[in-house]
Amino acid sequence: MSPAIVVTLGNWDQLGQEAGAIRHEVFVVEQKVPIELELDEHDATAVHALAWVDDVPVGTGRLLPDSHIGRMAVLKSHRSIGVGKALLQALVEQAARRGDTDVVLAAQWHATGFYEALGFKVEGNQFMDAGIAHVLMRKVLR
Repeated sequence: MSPAIVVTLGNWDQLGQEAGAIRHEVFVVEQKVPIELELDEHDATAVHALAWVDDVPVGTGRLLPDSHIGRMAVLKSHRSIGVGKALLQALVEQAARRGDTDVVLAAQWHATGFYEALGFKVEGNQFMDAGIAHVLMRKVLR
């Protein structure tokens, strides 16, 4: 039986402490992304999503005003149980509610299959960001 995953949406003031801790663990500690590349000014204007399992924050992502989804991160202990899917669906639904016509994201190359399974399509060529191969992906909403 899969655990219950609850996704909360909010701003950085509401969710930043937990979201920041998850992003630090996944990006800075695990993937060795320099902290100055992980933190940016976009957190202040983004809609943030935080996934909870058993009242513990285990994943996060954000939606920028320009329809860009990013900073998707799930703690290693909670991968492959649907946390990323729940986060992504919540962010896509939020984009649709506010009238966005599509959403875009820069997927880490190894995760393109995950995004494709949820309706995203690869656009363009692979590129490097923070020393990790990425590709631009888009999902049309309407």
